[in-house]
Amino acid sequence: MLNRLLETIDRLFQAIGDPLLLAARLVIVPFYLPAGIDKIQNYASTAQMMESHGVPAFTLPLVILLEIGGSILIAAGFLTRLTALALAVFSVAADVIFNASATSTTGEYLYSAELTIVAAFLAFMAVGAGGWSVDALRQRAARR
Repeated sequence: MLNRLLETIDRLFQAIGDPLLLAARLVIVPFYLPAGIDKIQNYASTAQMMESHGVPAFTLPLVILLEIGGSILIAAGFLTRLTALALAVFSVAADVIFNASATSTTGEYLYSAELTIVAAFLAFMAVGAGGWSVDALRQRAARR
């Protein structure tokens, strides 16, 4: 009886998997898109802050491109696995450089939160964007 209940629950979540993956992709966007826009608006101070942590300022355009472009690609579900990989690597690196040595409660929270987001990217790498995505449309078109 327990097995049947668990199988029913599994089928339910499989049935709503595509909208859940879309929701997960959209939940991540507010962590990166506004950060990229903020870096454009505060370019000089962001470059200075990066350099104070040993990160060359010439990498800032790449960071902005990854945060803004990656947000758009994840939201659309296009090149999801590769984008998730790039954002996961970026997030771990940024976390280690900017948050790992934080001694404040806020810094510790940011460190943990960033790693939680990385976990979502690992899931996207494993399962992709789902059926409600540009990746799924591309795959269906390729089969024709």
